[in-house]
Amino acid sequence: MASQTQGIQQLLAAEKRAAEKINEARKRKAARLKQAKKEAQAEVEKYRAEREAVFKAYEDKHLGTKADIDNQIRRETDAQLEDMRRSVAQNKQQV
Repeated sequence: MASQTQGIQQLLAAEKRAAEKINEARKRKAARLKQAKKEAQAEVEKYRAEREAVFKAYEDKHLGTKADIDNQIRRETDAQLEDMRRSVAQNKQQV
C-alpha cells in the first residue's frame, strides 16, 4: 500500500509540475504575441509614414502647396469679379 501511495504522490507531483510548465509556456507565448503585435504595429506605422511622405511629395509636385492653390483661387475669383464689373459698367446705360 505504501508503494501505491508513493506512486500516486509522484504522479500528482509530476502532474503539478507539468501544469506549471504549461502555464509558463502560455505566459511566454502571450508575451511573445504582445511583442510581435507591437513590432508589427511599429512596422505598419513606419510604412504609413513613408507612404504619406511619398504622397505628400507627389501632391506638392502635381498640385502645388496649399498656398499656391489659395493664390490661384484668389486670382481666378478676382478675374471673375473684374469681368463682372466691366460687364456692369458696359451695360449700365442700357439698364
